[in-house]
Amino acid sequence: MSNAKESAALSSILASIVITLGKGGAGLATGSLALISDAAHSLLDVAATTMTWLAIRAAAKPADDEHHYGHGKIESIAALAETAFLFLLSGAVAVEGIRRLWQDTTTIELHWGAIAVLCGSIAIDAWRWWTLTRVARETNSEALAADALHFSSDLINSVMVLLAFGAAALGYPEADALVAIGVALFIGIAGYRLARRTIDTLLDAAPAGMTLTIREIISEIPGVVAIEDLRIRRAGADVFVEVVIAVARTMPLDRLSHLKEIISNEINKLYKEARVTVSASPRALDEETILERVLLIAAKRRVPIHHVTVQDLADRLSVSLDLEVDGHLSLGEAHAIASQLENAIREELGPATEVETHIEPLVVSSLFGKDTDETTRAKVAEALGRHAATIGSITDIHSVRVRETGHGLIVNYHCRVEPKSDVTSVHEMVDRLEHGVKSEIENILRIVSHTEPVRSANS
Repeated sequence: MSNAKESAALSSILASIVITLGKGGAGLATGSLALISDAAHSLLDVAATTMTWLAIRAAAKPADDEHHYGHGKIESIAALAETAFLFLLSGAVAVEGIRRLWQDTTTIELHWGAIAVLCGSIAIDAWRWWTLTRVARETNSEALAADALHFSSDLINSVMVLLAFGAAALGYPEADALVAIGVALFIGIAGYRLARRTIDTLLDAAPAGMTLTIREIISEIPGVVAIEDLRIRRAGADVFVEVVIAVARTMPLDRLSHLKEIISNEINKLYKEARVTVSASPRALDEETILERVLLIAAKRRVPIHHVTVQDLADRLSVSLDLEVDGHLSLGEAHAIASQLENAIREELGPATEVETHIEPLVVSSLFGKDTDETTRAKVAEALGRHAATIGSITDIHSVRVRETGHGLIVNYHCRVEPKSDVTSVHEMVDRLEHGVKSEIENILRIVSHTEPVRSANS
């Protein structure tokens, strides 16, 4: 992209030099102020395009420790300098035009050489304007867009000078000064437009309509609760978009990461030059349940809990839960962890909330183990079958696996229960079975059951 911008600027420098020399020579030969002013404008284009080329090279430098947003605004500074030259030139040409009209001493000599120079200039200016406009759009270069504006004014200026020559040939030599004043006004207007856009960029003004459009894009994305802040600034060819969204505080991190990616992609579909940064702040939503809020508090404190029971009493809430802690901790240490969790829950739900925690040892989730001998496995399988028969509703104990670990035996097994039984009653029956087996075989650390529905005769 940078090479394309530099090539376009270099070709414009060469074309501007050729046109400036041609117009200047023809203007001095004919005495036309309009043509001389047009040559001066072309000379300005040489300086402006050279400045643009240098600015593009400097702006292409990547971001560093001192310039976190890159060097893109160098293009804007160059465009502002071009604007100052435009205003000086337009003022000088306008003053000279008014002087000639006042003194009425205009003398213009016409010859085909000057007309040929103007026609050639019009053709070259048209090519330069088309080329620079295309590259400016492709690269989103502010400096090249400013040059394209310059060269479009050159094109119109040259056409107006031709009209002045025609008017002089018909006996109206004062038309030359009038056209020169018109050219000066046109240059001034072009300079004003360029200055306004350049100053907006230097003042970090958001591109027109972009803020509203991006707000509409983000607001339609599911998961975004609100847009808390949106800042947009242009720096050279890049537009930096910094957005802060509010999301449900219960949203998982992987979902949040995916949401940020969706926002960036949706903005880039419409604004390819945008460099999007998305930040998120958590927000408590009205539809959060008490259970979700309690689980979130525990997750933030990185303490595992389960069996959370919430009771909505007449004048207060009551929350009870099982808290898992390292089994090697002392009771005092475990109680301190429980108290901290209880206080955090009261801060969230209100000081009147009753919070009761049942402390139990944390089951180690990652253990090194090996399959036990067949005698031990058979003993455990027999105990499971015997206690299941006592309960009565649990049948077909199968796939019994027993592993030895440094903390005790881990038992996994499958069983079957009537499919119409509810989950609560099934869980209670399995708990009775496992407690019975543990009371009989003391070195069992954990029993993990997988309950399946009893197969029907047709299955």
